[in-house]
Amino acid sequence: MKPNESSVTSLVSAFGRAYHSKYDTPKIFDDFIAIELISPKEFSDIKENMIQGIQFFNKDIALKFQDDPDKILKWITQVQLSPTTLSRSAFCEKVLLNEVTLGVQQYVILGARLDSFCFRHPGLKNSLEIFEIDYPATQEFKKKRLEDASLEIPDNLHFVPMDFTNEFSSQDLINEGFDNKKTFFSLLGVSYYLTKEEVSNLINNLFAKVPPGSSIVFDYADEKLFEEKGLSNRVENMVKMASIGGEPMKSCFTYDEVENMLEKSGLLIYEHLSPTKINDLFFNNRTDYLSAFETIHYIHAVKK
Repeated sequence: MKPNESSVTSLVSAFGRAYHSKYDTPKIFDDFIAIELISPKEFSDIKENMIQGIQFFNKDIALKFQDDPDKILKWITQVQLSPTTLSRSAFCEKVLLNEVTLGVQQYVILGARLDSFCFRHPGLKNSLEIFEIDYPATQEFKKKRLEDASLEIPDNLHFVPMDFTNEFSSQDLINEGFDNKKTFFSLLGVSYYLTKEEVSNLINNLFAKVPPGSSIVFDYADEKLFEEKGLSNRVENMVKMASIGGEPMKSCFTYDEVENMLEKSGLLIYEHLSPTKINDLFFNNRTDYLSAFETIHYIHAVKK
């Protein structure tokens, strides 16, 4: 991934979280820090790009709201951009905070981008060590954004530059203070872009040197990924956009495949959220466009 590409991807994801925090009610996941990590010009530019791209997403909506760009932006953000980002983050942090009460001392975020967990939970600075793993360029970009926002990096936040999609290095983590303690991992928005073998190898490597009770939350696409169109063709659009952006989606799994893969690494599925369950948990009784993305599932798995 090139430096500018990692920056753009990070910013668009942060834009979705910032938009939700600023405009949507009720909140599914309130990332109130995200807006501080995007400049006003970037927010405006992303907003305009989204609005100008409505023809790609839905020509009927483009026609219906041709004189109301704010309604176009709301439709794109709530239908295409935000549902998975918001609900998987909400699920992951709910599990993590529960795991902290059960003795987790380390949190490893794979593909952290502009994640703001430690800044939204300063009360954990003495009890939870946080390790963010990402491309070196993405991390340098983030550090600059934190500096611009006058957000001081706390002592419990450790940056570990690594292309973990190529090869995971336990030593790089250990060099930053990672220890053989009960650990929680998050792997969000990553599995689709790896092959099944790469996902399996990564999880195997993650859990090779952590004690029983350590766990992971990750999302994955089911076996219908490449055939399902979804609401307003949003699944098909997601796959197309990934390909156009130079990061094609490579893998999808049946539930049995996920279960078998985790079993080989000594993990058991503790909780599985299907799209229907995700919708019931996070999007029920909403009056806006937000709803769970088709084909996307969430897993919490624990080392035996």
